[in-house]
Amino acid sequence: MYGTALVPAIIVIMGRLFIPESAQWLVFKGKVKEAEDALKRLLHRKPSYPNRVHLVVPDGGGAAGSSDSGSYRELFSKKNIRATMLASVPWFLQDLSTYGIGIFTPTILATVIGTKGVSARNVAELIQNDIVAAKGSAFIDLLLLVGIVCAVLSADKVGRIKLQVFGFIGCAAGLFLASLSIGISGRLSVFYLFSGFMIFNFMTNMGPNAITCLIAGEVFPTGIRGKGAGFAASFAKIGAVITAFFFPLFLKSFGTEMILYFLIVCSLLGAVMTWFFRIETKGVNLENLGQEKEQQ
Repeated sequence: MYGTALVPAIIVIMGRLFIPESAQWLVFKGKVKEAEDALKRLLHRKPSYPNRVHLVVPDGGGAAGSSDSGSYRELFSKKNIRATMLASVPWFLQDLSTYGIGIFTPTILATVIGTKGVSARNVAELIQNDIVAAKGSAFIDLLLLVGIVCAVLSADKVGRIKLQVFGFIGCAAGLFLASLSIGISGRLSVFYLFSGFMIFNFMTNMGPNAITCLIAGEVFPTGIRGKGAGFAASFAKIGAVITAFFFPLFLKSFGTEMILYFLIVCSLLGAVMTWFFRIETKGVNLENLGQEKEQQ
């Protein structure tokens, strides 16, 4: 059982050892020769082309031409705090709802459309609840695939910021529709719940679940891009851990309806924070991102 998680992790770790370092980052550090070697590895093909890689670094290029020191402190400097907030806070808010709904969809489905008693009266009812929840969850999760395809096709056309804001608002709309299923019964309850979760899954993967990762890797200058993306991901996973460990307790203490309302607020707040700290990178040359920000 443990191998199902351990083996893929080991494969990924080993594979990362063979990934070329970013030539752009090496140039920033003044390691031009290493940057050329990294590009050779990246461009390796048969027949070999180009035969020789030579980088010409303009005067003032690299670390000498930037005010970034490459430290984590730079993430919170006046120059970069906007990017740090944009990359971190919406991702944190997105993880609260995405992991909450994603992990516990079967639980919520069983609560709303399963056996209506407080607990199953026998093994047959318990199994029936699980079957209903599993089938419903699998059907709803199909919209995740549709959403991510739309994100891939739309990110460079619509823009990262608009897509993320629209996605957050769509998530809130889907959760609100799902909340209407609470307190009613019959086909209308099932319609509200399934429609709401399907809209949520589609909108989160078309918007914040995909775009937050993209934004975190693009809004920072070269010298701190890795640290910025890493910090944003780490901060976001605080939300994921909170949801994964405490969602069942919240569900039991406050009920499904209050949890859905809370996640609606988180989604709307994610849209507001994205728009307030917006930095659009569609069509931007990331090599000049730091310099462009300094000129502004």
